[in-house]
Amino acid sequence: MKKAIVIGASSGIGKELALRLARAGYAVGLMARRVPLLESLQKEIHTQTFVGAIDLTKPEEALKQAQAMIDKMGGLDLMVISSGTASINYDLHWEKEKQTILVNVEGFCILAGLAFNTFKKEGHGHLVGISSIAALGGNNHAPAYNASKAFMSNYLEGLRKKAFQEKLAIAVTDVRPGYVDTPMALGDHKFWVASPQKAAEQIFEAIRKKKEVVYITKRWSLIAYAMKILPFWIYKRVN
Repeated sequence: MKKAIVIGASSGIGKELALRLARAGYAVGLMARRVPLLESLQKEIHTQTFVGAIDLTKPEEALKQAQAMIDKMGGLDLMVISSGTASINYDLHWEKEKQTILVNVEGFCILAGLAFNTFKKEGHGHLVGISSIAALGGNNHAPAYNASKAFMSNYLEGLRKKAFQEKLAIAVTDVRPGYVDTPMALGDHKFWVASPQKAAEQIFEAIRKKKEVVYITKRWSLIAYAMKILPFWIYKRVN
């Protein structure tokens, strides 16, 4: 039985993806801050599950918690890092920026490194990071959020290159969602909003096919293309 850990499994995309992986026969490690929600989710899953608390605002502790989960499960085939935070921050309050950087950059980075090194030791594995379409450009409403997602995408690309250069059987997938119907969907002018269930289904297909980069839902690849070619003198006028 393949073994997967989903970081951020208590709600949203992480929860739905944990359910989808379980239906595919994975043993699933469910990790998040809100353990009661994980225990409730565990009751919905009929394959082997493990529950563990993790808090990405404390990266060094999160590293130990994730390692303990890997040890408890007896190995790892797949890690999905779905935890993240976002804040509209017009006034650039440092505490909001700091929280975003702590979770989306430091917390993500320490877990991605753990997963990669675990897979390197075991000879195979698959790392999936849930970044965002926001990785493709800056945001005046939430500058740290977009910057943190750009960090995630570039870090995942670096690990993918590292696996190739070292001839390692490690797949690395960068998932870039557009709007998904979760509290993380910032802004007042949302469109093409997907349900967490639909997002999870498309992410599962990307995992199965070992995609390198995938936009969720697929139509967001059109927005990604436009963002890549849009001159900044136009982009800076877009709210």
